[in-house]
Amino acid sequence: MDRLLADLLKVLTLERVEINLFRGESRDIGSPQVFGGQVLGQALAAATGTVEGREVHSFHAYFLRRGDCNLPIVYEVDRARDGRHFSTRRVVAIQNGEQIFNMSASFQSAEDGLDHQFSAPVVPAPEELKDLQSHVRDAISFVPDPLRKVLSHARPFEMRPVQPTDYRNPQKLAPRKSVWFRAVDKLPDGEALHRTLLAYVSDYALLETALMPHAVTPLSPPLVMASIDHAMWFHRSVRVDDWLLYSTDSPSASGARGFARGSVFARDGRLVASTAQEGLMRVIKAK
Repeated sequence: MDRLLADLLKVLTLERVEINLFRGESRDIGSPQVFGGQVLGQALAAATGTVEGREVHSFHAYFLRRGDCNLPIVYEVDRARDGRHFSTRRVVAIQNGEQIFNMSASFQSAEDGLDHQFSAPVVPAPEELKDLQSHVRDAISFVPDPLRKVLSHARPFEMRPVQPTDYRNPQKLAPRKSVWFRAVDKLPDGEALHRTLLAYVSDYALLETALMPHAVTPLSPPLVMASIDHAMWFHRSVRVDDWLLYSTDSPSASGARGFARGSVFARDGRLVASTAQEGLMRVIKAK
């Protein structure tokens, strides 16, 4: 397996300290804090480790404090309820004795029922698009050093944007974009694993959609961005080592916060998951 992908699986495999207590390590992706997707994935892995015979169908999470990449994160799971068809878990992530994150997650036994979905947007196939890293290489020369580290960091996912960001000359655009993505190598089977990995990757670039109407990118100084909350709903089975289309939009930005939504479609058009996120988008005014 690809080295980066194997390392991600290691990061998402937590040490079980006690029956409801888990510990995870972090990876530095060049940002000043732990990547939010890592904490989402690890918290979901912790919750999943306390449930049998049911798959996660939704979670709602809040980012409370910045995580430190140099310290382990402890995940405490509260087994809130196990009903006939649903199980609910609450997860708290702790560093230095303080909560940095919390999540509520719901799991369901497999059931049949009514079925409908929105259609996937019509976009070029991933084979017709350039990889994100090729767009990054075009921008890397004028990016400041701290941001260059984030942009150039190798990822265990291949991404092919339908509307690539123009980092050098951003324009005011409608807040809608799509990107194809998949893991860089074949993964083991297991719905729980693929949903955990989808939670991890869902945090990539979602909030950036809220910047598009303002001719601003994450590299535009002086801008501070940080995730506040993140919610996700899993609708159908998924494999993250097959191409998935992440279609996002941003209905609103106000009060130094941006709001974005996402729909994840499989290559065959099935809607496999939906996301929503609000985040800090604070423009620092010159004194």
